[in-house]
Amino acid sequence: MKNSVWRRSLHSVLALGLGAFLATSALAQSAFSPIIRVNDSAISGFELTQRTNLLTVLGATGNAASLAREQLIEERLQIEAARQLGFEASAEDVDTGIAEFAGRANVTPEAFLADMAQAGVDESSVRAFVRAGLLWREVLRARFASRVQITEDDVDRAIALAGTTGGARVLLSEIILPARTPQEAEVNEARANRFSQIRSTSEFAQTARDFSASPTRADGGRMDWLQLNALPPDLRAQLLTMPPGDVTEPVRLQNAIAVFQLRSLEEVPATQPATLAIDYAELRLPGGSRTDALELAGALDTCDDMFGVARGLPADQFVREVLPVNQIPRDVAGVLASLDADEISVDLMRGTTRVIVMLCGRTSEISQGLDRADVRAQLRNQRLASYADGFLAELLADAVIVDLR
Repeated sequence: MKNSVWRRSLHSVLALGLGAFLATSALAQSAFSPIIRVNDSAISGFELTQRTNLLTVLGATGNAASLAREQLIEERLQIEAARQLGFEASAEDVDTGIAEFAGRANVTPEAFLADMAQAGVDESSVRAFVRAGLLWREVLRARFASRVQITEDDVDRAIALAGTTGGARVLLSEIILPARTPQEAEVNEARANRFSQIRSTSEFAQTARDFSASPTRADGGRMDWLQLNALPPDLRAQLLTMPPGDVTEPVRLQNAIAVFQLRSLEEVPATQPATLAIDYAELRLPGGSRTDALELAGALDTCDDMFGVARGLPADQFVREVLPVNQIPRDVAGVLASLDADEISVDLMRGTTRVIVMLCGRTSEISQGLDRADVRAQLRNQRLASYADGFLAELLADAVIVDLR
């Protein structure tokens, strides 16, 4: 009798233990099961949860889960592109990348990883995030570095817009973060680095309302027009190479750290000396219809966008030049006369070739107050980013992405 009771008790315990084990195994299997397939790669639920946690810790605004999904899909395609070119990132490369990432927040790699772990982000997830970024950087260098040639005319054009004649003004929004103590500076420098990644004006405005210490916070950080030459040289150099909507790198002020979003930059004709040269771009479409040209023009906000659109076309179909007024071809000069900066015309015809003409800017005297090497580097980075956006858009368009949930 006792043996029978004991055996029944043992069977019950074993059954409960086995049930718990199977439930735990099923849960683990579910967490690591693929939920998204990107070409031949898979993204697991664990990865999505980890990336969502990572973005939350880094202060990403908006829907962190949606952004995490988008990032992981893009990274799969970026890693695939790197693999096709034979690139790989070693453990030492990733260590260096983590140290660079942690350095932006003025913390050691060990402290950074410890903070991540405390917030529920596994070290392997951090390493995967950094590795993808390193590989994508190598892909961009291999594919586009040779195409991003910044001429002396390009530098002159950018510097001319910052001349000391009062010829340009900017419309900015600001986020000012206090940095009165080393501890406060460390926290807010990390925030400023995150805020510098914002590209939406509405998101920047909401972030300013939530975090800025400036009186402009009530208006979403919006400031009135400012003369460009009244700003610090390092800030001017950044603004000159940015399209509207972009945000500067963090700028150190007295007892504060700031980021600025460029809403608009314009020349002020009334205070400009006579125009010496015009910066313009041509995109030539043999046999192109006006409808085709308008569709292409709709994808262009600034002249730098043309580099991405023209990628892959024969060299003679895309021209970007800075020429003295008297050297510009007469047909182009007539079109440019009616355009403002970043405006486009699609109506110029040369035989059967339709020419999209875009005015990039008018330059006058050259300012000597900016570092040419800094301006060149920022122009190069901006054009490289334009190529990167176009290439990633191609990868996404060609990918097979399946949601398995």
